[in-house]
Amino acid sequence: MPNQGDNKAMGSSSRDLTLRRTPEEIELAIKQAELAGLEAELVERELDLATLQAELMAFERRYYHMVGSRMARLDAIEAEIAKALARANPADASARVRAEEARRQAEASARADPGNAEASPKARFEASPELRKLYRDLAKMVHPDLTGDEDERRERTALMGQINEAYARGDMEALERVAQQWAQRPEAVPGDDIGAELVRTLRRIALVRERLDQAAQEIAALQEADLCQLMQRVQEGDGCGADLLARMAAALDRQIDAATERLATVRREGGCR
Repeated sequence: MPNQGDNKAMGSSSRDLTLRRTPEEIELAIKQAELAGLEAELVERELDLATLQAELMAFERRYYHMVGSRMARLDAIEAEIAKALARANPADASARVRAEEARRQAEASARADPGNAEASPKARFEASPELRKLYRDLAKMVHPDLTGDEDERRERTALMGQINEAYARGDMEALERVAQQWAQRPEAVPGDDIGAELVRTLRRIALVRERLDQAAQEIAALQEADLCQLMQRVQEGDGCGADLLARMAAALDRQIDAATERLATVRREGGCR
């Protein structure tokens, strides 16, 4: 068991080691600790951003499946009605204008399909703890703002895009493949002198701080967007047992039925001569 003299000797030895460190070594240690904290903060902010983007993507599909597809169908029927009325009244210039406006609206509604309207989408995006952890680990390794080299930055940016897409899909296997490929890169092998590493660390700190601000701005912009506002209202309704999208869909179904009857009436009265 070490005695008091041994403890003093160990403490003295530790102080001696500290004193023998150069100013560059001390500064590098301080900046590396600062960088580590900022990188951890950046990973969390990127995770928040990626999660919000994935939630909005899932909600957009759900919205189109429930509401947007019905709006597109209603606009298409209204366009047919307007066209039939314009044909029935060829001298009415305003009828032709209304028909053209209705046609453009119908085309715009048809283009609004986010891609998977026919599939029954999940109610919302949910990431497992394992998926979130893997995303964090990859962001720590791959994030483009952790390098000052422009060529590597472009490579990292493209790879980070793949990571975000895989995360949004909940694709663990794709994320694991990215992790394996990244770990095998030659650039992952360390080896720098103190002066160069200090300069790189200072630049990395500046880059990470810049990206932290950018990510915060992106999150704020998404939160202010109409789609996010609607998603929040729907989620609040879901929590109270009120399915707002189902109510909107039911109201549109009634409008579609009424428009379909109106179109049939116009056609019967000779609107399609």
